[in-house]
Amino acid sequence: MEHFQQVEPFDYVIFGATGDLTMRKLLPALYNRLRMGQIPDNARIIGAARSELDRAAYVARAREALEHFLPADVFNSGLVERFLGHIHYVTLDSSKKGAQWDSLKTLLAGADPDRIRVYYFATAPQLYASICENLHEYGLITPRSRVVLEKPIGTNMATATAINDGVGQFFPENQIYRIDHYLGKETVQNVLALRFANPLMNAAWSAEHIESVQITAVETVGVEGRAAYYDTSGALRDMIQNHLLQVLCLVAMEAPDSLEADAVRNAKLAVLNALRPITEGTAAAETVRAQYTAGVIDGKNVPGYLDELGKDSTTETYAAIRAWVDTPRWKNVPFYIRTAKRSGRKVSEIVITFRPAATAMFGATPASNRLVLRVQPNEGVELRLNVKNPALDVFNLQTADLDTPIRMEGGMPFPDSYERLLLDAVRGDPVLFIRRDEVEAAWRWAEPILDAWKDGKVPMQTYSAGSYGPEQAVRLLAEHGDNWHETAE
Repeated sequence: MEHFQQVEPFDYVIFGATGDLTMRKLLPALYNRLRMGQIPDNARIIGAARSELDRAAYVARAREALEHFLPADVFNSGLVERFLGHIHYVTLDSSKKGAQWDSLKTLLAGADPDRIRVYYFATAPQLYASICENLHEYGLITPRSRVVLEKPIGTNMATATAINDGVGQFFPENQIYRIDHYLGKETVQNVLALRFANPLMNAAWSAEHIESVQITAVETVGVEGRAAYYDTSGALRDMIQNHLLQVLCLVAMEAPDSLEADAVRNAKLAVLNALRPITEGTAAAETVRAQYTAGVIDGKNVPGYLDELGKDSTTETYAAIRAWVDTPRWKNVPFYIRTAKRSGRKVSEIVITFRPAATAMFGATPASNRLVLRVQPNEGVELRLNVKNPALDVFNLQTADLDTPIRMEGGMPFPDSYERLLLDAVRGDPVLFIRRDEVEAAWRWAEPILDAWKDGKVPMQTYSAGSYGPEQAVRLLAEHGDNWHETAE
């Protein structure tokens, strides 16, 4: 705990305080930061939502959420009660004007005017601008206020621009924190350490030595209760346009001058701007989209997407894209990006396949080295090397895996990705948040793919629940002699 520094006193106002995100992620994350000694005694967490609740009723809901979502080994009843003492609640329809805002204003007025205020929008994105307008109208924006925007920032370039313009009317860019929880994952941040703190890796990190890159985030669950929302989004909007493109940027970017926010974000932006456009004419060759049908996962029969949705749909639950970063470092190196619901496994990982050794001394070409960064589960780094087979007298090769888990000191639980991000907003450190020009660059690249799919330029494929995806995605890699990681053992 001595490694964790307490932040300044703050008021954390969460709009959408009764929603699933707040109960499942935000409150447990803030509890864990209190447990680590980072939250001062006079900090306040203020929930704001339309539900007609008094403080006691909201605290009871929060206690129930902590009991349900916190692991048993970090749940401490005494600490929970201490944490709940920080919580306040106001009934507020944040999209409307009216006397309800006076309750929030009165609550905030009781604190030091120089106190840090963080407004977290755990609401529908179309409400962001109106909430900001109300914060301005009721005099709740101070020089030390920050606003945290949850994804998605729009469903296309036009809606993203409208959201950014609406929020930007009342908050300058340096007070806007667009959260991407993937950037809060320790293994994702470790891409920077692995690349730039290790001369061995840094020297090999280019097209000269790397054959291909795979970025995968797949899960065994379906859309369940989120079917109505998911059908308006789909796999590309939900995962690739934001989370996985950010991971690609960390893998592909040039070394920033420092770890200062703008240095890192400038380096990421350069990658987004260097992505080769995928047009209506190339989408069929570079992308695959699919929906899952009925299948078996963990021995249980599960329905197909259309059965869960209860209607026909052209929304993809699987997306695979072959991307190209047109810089000298990555000339002719394919980046394969993949996400799926109802996959045969749950995993998020980055796989770097190195070019095979150009030598004939072993008779056959040695297998390619592979570096695997496991983001989840079982966070760690695996490096596949060629070694001599000790069971044979002749000099034959076999592969060996150097597998190193990433663990916290003292056996402490791995922090949830929201934990650091929530307090980074208090600290005023935006390095792991997304700048507006990054959002726009990502949409410029992704929107033509969505348009091509909408116009039927790329056929909708199917894959059985519990499988690894459609055959067309296997062919996408086979065209360059590559294989998905799970089939390349």
